[in-house]
Amino acid sequence: MSCSRVVAHANTSPPEGIPVHVAHVLSQDVPLEIAAVGNVEAVERVDVKPRIAGQIRSVAFAEGQNVKKGQLLFTIDRDTTNRQQAQQQAELDRDIAIEQQAVAVAARDAASQKQSQSEADVAVKLGELGVLSGQSVNQAITASETTRSSLHADQAAIAAAAGAVRADHARLAQTKLQLNFADVVAPIAGRAGAAIVKAGNVVLENDTTLVTLLQLAPIRVVFGVPEQSLAEVQRLNAVGSLKVEIESGDHHLVEGHLDFIDNTVDPKTGTVRMKATFSNIDRTLWPGEFVNVRLRLRVDVRQIVVPQSAIQQGLEGKYAWRVQSGVATMVPVTVLRTYSAAISSQAGGEVAVLGSGLSPGDVIVAEGQLRLTPGARVSSINTQFGR
Repeated sequence: MSCSRVVAHANTSPPEGIPVHVAHVLSQDVPLEIAAVGNVEAVERVDVKPRIAGQIRSVAFAEGQNVKKGQLLFTIDRDTTNRQQAQQQAELDRDIAIEQQAVAVAARDAASQKQSQSEADVAVKLGELGVLSGQSVNQAITASETTRSSLHADQAAIAAAAGAVRADHARLAQTKLQLNFADVVAPIAGRAGAAIVKAGNVVLENDTTLVTLLQLAPIRVVFGVPEQSLAEVQRLNAVGSLKVEIESGDHHLVEGHLDFIDNTVDPKTGTVRMKATFSNIDRTLWPGEFVNVRLRLRVDVRQIVVPQSAIQQGLEGKYAWRVQSGVATMVPVTVLRTYSAAISSQAGGEVAVLGSGLSPGDVIVAEGQLRLTPGARVSSINTQFGR
C-alpha cells in the first residue's frame, strides 16, 4: 500500500495548457478603403509615323530606350525631296524673271499711253479749232485707247506673274518643310518600344508606324468602383483629391491621387471607371500590368483592431477568446468592419475593427481555438499582431 501511494504521488503534476497562438489587441488608425483591381496605362501614347514618304536611311535610337522630346529617332532619305526642291527653285527663278519682264513691258506701255493721251488731247483741241479733220482726231483718240488697253493687259500680266511667284514660294516652302520632316524626332518624352521598320525599308506618308512611344512618368491606373460608392467618392473627392495606393511587386506602397471619375456607370459590371495618377519616377508601374488598388476614403482614428482569425462565430453572435493568467475566457465582441492590412507594419493579413468587447492590451487567442472551452488553461506558443 505504501509503495502504491508513493507512485501515485510521483505521477501527480499540474495539467499542461492547450498550445495556442496569441495576439495583443491594438489601438490604431484604420483607413476606410475600396479595394479594386486596376490596369496600368500610359498617360500619353504616340504612334510615330512619317510625314513624308521615302526610304529609311538610319535608326538613331535603341529599342526600349528612354528618349527625350525632340530627340532624333529616324532619318528618311532626302534625295528625292532635294531634287524636287531644286526644280521648284528653278521654277521660282523663271517666274520671277517673267514678273520682272512684265513690269518692264508695263512701264514701257505706260510711257506710250501717256504720250498717246497727250497727242489725243492736242488733236481734240486742234479739231475744235478746225485745224485737224475729224478723221485725224478720231485716229489720235483710238491710238490713245489702244495704248491704255495694252497697259491694262500689262498690269494683268504682272498680277499673274506675281501670283505664280507666290505659288512657287509656297511650294518651295512646303518642300523645305518636308526636308525637315526627313528627320523624325520624338514628339514626347517617353520609352520607345520596338522599332517596327529598319534601315532600308520604304515608308509611306502618315501610313507606316515607325515606333510607339509611351510616357511612363507620370502614369495612370484605371480601375472600377461599385456604383453604390459613387456618391461618397464624389463627395469626398470634391473636398480634396482622394489618395490611391498600390502595392508594388516588391511589397512597397506606391501612392497616387484620384484625378478622373467617368460620367457613366458600366451596366455590365455595375462599376464606375476611375483613374489615378502616380509619379512613377522609379518606373515601378508598367503599362498593361494589373495591380491591386486601394482607394482611401478616410481614416478612422484610434480603432480597436484584432486579427480576423481571432473572431469566432457562435450561436449568440461573434466572440473571441481572451487569455488572463493562462486561462481562456469567451468574450462577446462587436465587429464593425474588416480591413486587409497585408502590408501594415503592425498587423499582417485581415484584421477586424471592433466596436466593443475588448480593450487595447488584451491578450487573445489568434489560432488554436478549436480545443478551447471556457476556463481552459492555455500555453502560448508565440505572440502575433503586436508586442
